[in-house]
Amino acid sequence: MKKSTVVIIVILAVILVFGGCGVSKYNSIVQLEEGVKGKWGAVQSQYQRRSDLIPNLVATVKGAANFEKETLTQVIEARAKATQITVNPDDLTPEKVQQFQQAQGQLSAALGRLLAVSESYPELKANQNFLDLQAQIEGTENRITVARNDFNTSVQGYNSSIRTFPNNIIAGFGGFAPKGYFEADQAAKDAPKVQF
Repeated sequence: MKKSTVVIIVILAVILVFGGCGVSKYNSIVQLEEGVKGKWGAVQSQYQRRSDLIPNLVATVKGAANFEKETLTQVIEARAKATQITVNPDDLTPEKVQQFQQAQGQLSAALGRLLAVSESYPELKANQNFLDLQAQIEGTENRITVARNDFNTSVQGYNSSIRTFPNNIIAGFGGFAPKGYFEADQAAKDAPKVQF
């Protein structure tokens, strides 16, 4: 064999090895990104479940005489705002995730006030429909927490993958960008004051 043929074969072999590794890395990044999208779908599903329960809860609470209408109005308005904000799974930038989270946080706060105020209404606390809805919302809040944690774990794996070498080169060529995390609400950063 001629020396030039051997050099060409070696160069082609190197290109094939690196090309195969690059394709493998690209495919693994795609799989991680699809995992993030799937976890985002689970988060949205749980928030939708909560949103679907709210009209039933509000209708049940409205039945209680003299219930504070301002609290109900806040819940209804917060739900409307929260359902208006949607984030495309292909565009999970930190800013978009934070915007979505803020709207959902306002709804969580309004629901918390509604449930706290309802403690002052014995006839409401004795209403089985209200108790069932309250239990479903509490369960949904737990599911939301699990879904957000799963999403953050998925985002961590994806973001770590696209930032490590040589994946960062492949990610740069493939247009893969870091995804945003769910973070603690601003109100959660301050410890509640307990007084006896």
